Order: sequence, then structure tokens, then C-alpha cells
Amino acid sequence: MADSVSLTLTLAVERWPIAGSFAISRGAKTEAVVVVAEIGDGYARGRGECVPYARYGESVESVSAAIEAMRPALAAGLTREALQTAMPAGAARNALDCAFWDLAAKRSGRRVHELAGLAAPRPLTTAFTISLGPPADMAAAAGKAKQRALLKVKLGSDGDAARIAAVRAAAPKATLIVDANEGWNDGNLAANLAACAAAGVVLVEQPLPEGRDRALSRLQRPIPVCADESVHDRTSLAALAGKYDAVNIKLDKAGGLTEALAMTEAAKQAGFVIMAGCMVATSLAMAPAMLVAQSAAFVDLDGPLLLAKDRPDGLRYADSLVYPATPALWG
Repeated sequence: MADSVSLTLTLAVERWPIAGSFAISRGAKTEAVVVVAEIGDGYARGRGECVPYARYGESVESVSAAIEAMRPALAAGLTREALQTAMPAGAARNALDCAFWDLAAKRSGRRVHELAGLAAPRPLTTAFTISLGPPADMAAAAGKAKQRALLKVKLGSDGDAARIAAVRAAAPKATLIVDANEGWNDGNLAANLAACAAAGVVLVEQPLPEGRDRALSRLQRPIPVCADESVHDRTSLAALAGKYDAVNIKLDKAGGLTEALAMTEAAKQAGFVIMAGCMVATSLAMAPAMLVAQSAAFVDLDGPLLLAKDRPDGLRYADSLVYPATPALWG
């Protein structure tokens, strides 16, 4: 997609109800609000989906405006390569970047993995999220999902030791990872990590707030710790040394598939374990993330499973496996 071609832009805001509610340490929500960018050259069209995230100073309005502001540049022949410096990392660039990849696939009749020089993607085991709540509620949710191979348990509030113990009792065979969403502090970090270790948790995501995580470098970590809110694109990797063992790469943070693939290689070279994550969104957002997930030790692409319904031609989920996208969806 290096050739300059005048492109049109179509923008849509979509609301997808969540099955029940999705709760983390920062609050709960009952719907996923996504922004979809579609670009076309008069012959083919490509789509990309993003999730504006208030934690990073984004809103549906600001992300939509940032994408809309690129309309003149797209009409003037903006390329995917030029997009990387024309916009900062974040959700808005992600939608356009993924739309560029999809358009290139549609124009060439080749899959995105071929265009990117990657091997054909394979089905992967994905985590399934257990929302934050009272221990009994989380145990009930874990019990319903106990046959899944990998559960991601949301923590980050008082009483987390009881929560993780309840989940482990309800799902004794599942591999457990934990996401505290910046909800712990220096005072309870050691005790919460010990409780997770006792429950056999294999990875803990973002236990401390971004910028206030120095304690991680002073503590003998009984479990590998993964950066999420503390890592966005390649420029944020250097500050993680000594504090984190793994990084959660999300396209909405990195600003698209282009940066996420480059970031994956840089993170591996720096010695980090890779986790491929997502926001709560439809399969259109998961499809490009599946390419990043191919080299990840931990995959968390369960966004569509948390929705009341997914879009047509969505990814296929079977037991704990998620399958790559078909061309009808993306790429």
C-alpha cells in the first residue's frame, strides 16, 4: 500500500451491548462503544475498528474528530506508512491503520499476513475474562467457565485474596492470569502477589498505577508481572526494565497493527514475554490482533465473547480456541 491513491473516508460510531456487565477496578459498563473507519479507493474498501478509552484521555468524540481530521490527507493520497508519523499512537490511528491493511488485502487479493511477510495465522487459546465482583459472584462466573483452559481474573479492590481463592476453588484446573488494572498499592502489593501465587496464578497484569510502580523493582516478584497501562508503543518499552517481565500489546494503545508488529519484535529482543490483549469490542477489532497474538505467550482476545452479539462474519470461537478471520470480516 505504498502507492499514493486518493481515498474516501466513512466514519461510524457503533454501540454493542455487553452480555450482563463488564467490571474492572475503574468501574463497570454495559455496552462497548466502538468507532469504525472505512477507507476506499473507488474499487475496494477496507475497515478498521477502535475503542476510545477514557483512561488514556480518549473519548468517542475526540477519536472521531482525529480520524475526521485526516480526511483531506487521505484524499491527497496518504499512505499507511505516512500515517505512522501523521498521527500519534492511540485508538484513532489504530482504526485507520487497520483499514489500510484491509484495503491493501482487498486490492491485492492477498491476505494481510502475506502482505506483512508473516506465516499463516493458526487458532490460538484465548483467555476468558471473569469480571470484578464479590467473591461469590466471581466464583459462580468461574464455575460456569471452569472448562476453559485460561481464565483472566479481574482484581484491584479490597478483598482480592478472597476473590482469587474463590475463583481457584471454582475452576481448579484452569490456568489463571490476573489483571489488577492499577488497583493495588505499595501497601498491599506483596500480600496480593502472595495470594495469587498461592492460587497458582501464572501472570499478574498492571498491579500498580502507571508512574507509581517503582516498588516492582524492589520486590522479589513471586509471579511474572505484565505491563498494560504502563506500555503503549515502542517508545514506552525502555522504562519497563527491571519492573516488568511481560508486556500487553494492544492495537488501540500501539496505534495499529503496523506499530504493534514492530513493537512485538522490539519487546522480544528486550527480553519481555508477549501478551496480546484487547478492549471489549467486536471481531473486527480482534482480527488484526490475531496476527500479533501468533507470537504471544498469553492471548486475551475474548472481546466478542463478552458481547450480547457479534457482527456478521465474526471470528469463530470453539471452547478455548479462537480462529483467524475470514476475508469477509477483515484482511
